[in-house]
Amino acid sequence: MSRRVVPSVLLLAALVTGGCSPEEYVAPPPAERAEVADPAAAARTLTALQDALDDPDAAAALGADDASSSLLAAIAENATALRLSDVTFGYVTETGRTSDEDGWDGLVAMTWRFDGFDVASARAEIPVSFADGGRRIAGIGSDGGRLPLWLTGPAAVRRVPGAVVMATGGDVDRYAGWARTAVAQTRELLGGRAGLVVEIPDDTAALHRALDADRGSYDAIAAVTAPVDGSSAVGSPVHVFVNRAVYDDLDPVAGQVVMTHEAVHALTGATAARGVPLWLLEGFADHVALRGLDLPISRTAGQVIEKVRRDGLPKALPADTEFDPSTSHLGSVYEAAWQVTETLVERRGEQALVTFYRAVLDGTAWASALQRGFGWSEADLTTAWRRQLGVLVDMSE
Repeated sequence: MSRRVVPSVLLLAALVTGGCSPEEYVAPPPAERAEVADPAAAARTLTALQDALDDPDAAAALGADDASSSLLAAIAENATALRLSDVTFGYVTETGRTSDEDGWDGLVAMTWRFDGFDVASARAEIPVSFADGGRRIAGIGSDGGRLPLWLTGPAAVRRVPGAVVMATGGDVDRYAGWARTAVAQTRELLGGRAGLVVEIPDDTAALHRALDADRGSYDAIAAVTAPVDGSSAVGSPVHVFVNRAVYDDLDPVAGQVVMTHEAVHALTGATAARGVPLWLLEGFADHVALRGLDLPISRTAGQVIEKVRRDGLPKALPADTEFDPSTSHLGSVYEAAWQVTETLVERRGEQALVTFYRAVLDGTAWASALQRGFGWSEADLTTAWRRQLGVLVDMSE
């Protein structure tokens, strides 16, 4: 089973990819046990760290040197500022890697939850470097594998109505403003009380580590909505992750569109959707993000207009395969999906679109929901959408 990951590209946002991810990875024991490893001492140290998360000085005292002490103090400060709950550290096994005479690396099973935002706890196994026979911690994380942002070092945390925003490095306040507006825009149309969590690593490499993604996977995207721990379990926390390298080049309007688009995915559970066509997931998110904006059609649908001029009207609704990140005409695909939802709004109004979206997310076959809500078959919708695209081309000439 795959768990959808929903990234955003520039103005109109949102690449969706499916990636296989296990419920929870449990590492096998190493071929040879490290002679210096002392699991009991490591477990006691981890318990002490768990108990010290409300006291940065006590957490720092568990560090093996100045750098690790500063890291542990920052982790405790982050846990307090984020109001993390269900934080646990459980020693699993050593990895076989040793350092000096009394140090080794082990895997630690961790859980954590953003209180008031996450329904369930995230779970991950994180490499931890132990020193002094297991009585001290020399580092957290390794060159590869997942490393949650709150474990990487000092973070700035901002709380706004309906959202919490965490950033390592750089300005967090403008992102908090975008998050606040995104929640308000989403709730205005959809209601609900679910909260939004936005995580902003200081660079693309840290983004890939937070998501345990292959290098380069998200280099070109502005933001991604994804499970915090990669789990496909029901209720697993889903946050919005920002790629500063792309997002910071957006103008304020585009930045807001991307954030609102991602908020729709996160707050409606789009990443867990099954059997929902991507044109609906992406088109609906863009509908919410773009509604009420006075933008020229050349900006919001310029790429699909140009593609229709060049290749003619599409014969079918956008297929899921067209949303592949490697597709050369990706921008036009998202704009085309947005125009499908706008065609539905023209037919029966915005509330009918919302009802349709919710029904399909809840498991109703989309063709059945389309017939019930709009009196259309897939062929009818395709014909009307093609007509809509033709009108846009004529308008832009």
